[in-house]
Amino acid sequence: MLQDFSLEMTAKDVPSLEAARGSIPQGTRINVTFLGNEDLEMRLGAARAVKRHGFVPVPHISARRLGSRADFERYLSGLQSDGTGENVFTVGGDPAQPEGPYPDSLSLIDSGLLQAYGVRHVGISGYPEGHPDIAEDVLWSALREKSTSLAAQGVDADVITQFGFDVDPVLAWIERVRGEGIAHPVRIGVPGPAGVRRLMSYATRFGVGTSATIAKKYGLSLTNLMGTAGPDRFLHALAEAYDPLRHGQVKIHFYTFGGLGATSEWIVRFRKEALA
Repeated sequence: MLQDFSLEMTAKDVPSLEAARGSIPQGTRINVTFLGNEDLEMRLGAARAVKRHGFVPVPHISARRLGSRADFERYLSGLQSDGTGENVFTVGGDPAQPEGPYPDSLSLIDSGLLQAYGVRHVGISGYPEGHPDIAEDVLWSALREKSTSLAAQGVDADVITQFGFDVDPVLAWIERVRGEGIAHPVRIGVPGPAGVRRLMSYATRFGVGTSATIAKKYGLSLTNLMGTAGPDRFLHALAEAYDPLRHGQVKIHFYTFGGLGATSEWIVRFRKEALA
């Protein structure tokens, strides 16, 4: 699963990417987020930096942050011109109300614009532990519809999940995904090494389970929020429970939370220890 992991960065992480590039395997897929406090040139520049250093850029497109069809086409056109737009990740985005005509990632997929601007691979979201603002049946319906639409268009896809601290609900969710007839590779979201307080904050925001039992399994100390934690236990537990016959193709996606260099170095050490 770690032979083809992916990473996530923001446009502001370009200096960190340049510093960490020596510890990241060439050809690694690196997702570039679409944040509200970044402009078009920052996003395009980050994707160019990823490509320049020998990695595969996967720019995010946040549906609700696009103010118009023209904004969408301007972004896709820039990516196409730079040769950084063959792989994208579509997501609904944080705004409660869409800023333009695209309410969700399905509306981006169904627009026809992705293929028109040379997109060949689309990432979609998965939520093993649900979403705090979206009902469970809506999440499943959306996943099925996006998968069906991409297949009908002949576009390759994968599913990137939210991060979590407990392997069991993640693998149970993947089994249901396969039961729904969705065969796309699944990239399991894993937090890179980070401060416990930061991890707990993100977990609360995204509805990730953080009971005392789950925290202990992961290696988090709820009594020492000043400490740090990595996904060592999670990945070992995942490797032990993973069954390719039941779970299909599974890979790892690291959320770096601003620690791109620290995450990259941690992966190098973890892989060496795993192979020792």
